Amino acid sequence: MAIGINAGIGLTGTAHADRPPAINPGLLPAGDPAVPAEKTEHASGVNGMCYRTQASTSTVIPSSQRSLDLERAWQFAKGAGQLVAVIDTGVSQHPRLPDLWAGGDYVAAGGDGTEDCDVHGTVVAGIIGATQVPGQGFAGVAPEARILSIRQTSALYQQEGAGRNKSPEDRPDGYGKVSSLAAAIRRAADFGARVINISLVACNSSSPKDEVAFGALGAAVQYAAVEKDVVIVTSAGNTDDNCKNGNPGPDPLKPAEDLWDTIRTYVNPAWYDDYVLSVGSINDNGAPSKFSVPGPWVGIAAPGEGITSLDARTTGISDGKYDNQGKYMAYSGTSFASPYVAGVAALVRERFPNLSAKQVIQRLQATAHAPAEGWNPYIGYGAVDPVAALTNEVPRELPPKKASPARSVQLAVPAAAPAPDHDARNVALIGTGLLAVILVLGVLASFPLRRKFGANSDD
Repeated sequence: MAIGINAGIGLTGTAHADRPPAINPGLLPAGDPAVPAEKTEHASGVNGMCYRTQASTSTVIPSSQRSLDLERAWQFAKGAGQLVAVIDTGVSQHPRLPDLWAGGDYVAAGGDGTEDCDVHGTVVAGIIGATQVPGQGFAGVAPEARILSIRQTSALYQQEGAGRNKSPEDRPDGYGKVSSLAAAIRRAADFGARVINISLVACNSSSPKDEVAFGALGAAVQYAAVEKDVVIVTSAGNTDDNCKNGNPGPDPLKPAEDLWDTIRTYVNPAWYDDYVLSVGSINDNGAPSKFSVPGPWVGIAAPGEGITSLDARTTGISDGKYDNQGKYMAYSGTSFASPYVAGVAALVRERFPNLSAKQVIQRLQATAHAPAEGWNPYIGYGAVDPVAALTNEVPRELPPKKASPARSVQLAVPAAAPAPDHDARNVALIGTGLLAVILVLGVLASFPLRRKFGANSDD
């Protein structure tokens, strides 16, 4: 599952390789109040209902959480004093988010960010900062962190009037723009967030060039990461959602090929990898999830399948939701891998308060469980390791985000096989032959004896 952003404004052309353009600080959004850019409406008819959740009664530690060994990590930090912004579909009020801050609403006029019709944002916030409860296995990665909720998108809202020609069975258009994402990032940074989680993606088949939208997005991530020293964590996107074309992996026949030259799906804001940490998804076995979009910007990975988190509709926990056609959807996607890393970033920021945002990201990547080649476009530098991130020494520099090239190795010519040694066989054959001769002679010698002593039955 991933939430998409309307990225089609002013975008034309075919796919071609391109790194992000130089940032234009003049395109930074103004620090205005959070309001929708235009009039919006909640979708009418059966599809206008908010998503229902599937409550969970499990008291065991979810496998995704267990793999991170959080009990040990909490000996060093729990996220105290850290404000983590969740730019998403809103975050519902929940008893296990006791210090939820309302950051504003870019979807519905008059909202404050604490309504979540889509469920998505509440699940994300719970993974980051749900408090611990005795007898409950699930808890957030940074249970003492505070959450700042900014609603920036929703699949169940649309521009006012968009539903006039739709039947009740039609899906709403959804609402959320790249320009409002840029504004939300600035707003979160100005609020004082130390970490921003963005489980939202805008995917394009061509390099985004629109100055109004993507130029503002680039300026916003630079402003937050550099000027405000915020760790920005974002999801890598899902191939089974709005990034269907994905990206190719390394070509073994072209080991020196630059993966930036092979892009066919541009994922934003992950594209701005100098300023954000993009997170791929792994399964319970540590393998890349089939839906996780690879790319040269992927920096790290975390669990993204079979997720349990807070229930946006009740005071409990949930492991899935139902869409408005009644289809059950388990919580899976890079959207839910990203908040695991954001939570660990909050732990690191508490433990090492003097580290810059860039140094925090480097620490997370340097202490991850690296793949054999050191880095790859599916899981980046590897699976996040909270304990190592809080305790290990780290190198000053990381290897580049480049798949290790294949190496030609000259194999030694094998030595000629030695001549076979037949001595043992010859001895055995000679011995067998002598024994046979002795037996034959013994039989022949018995004939006259048998006749002499009347051994013949005819006599």
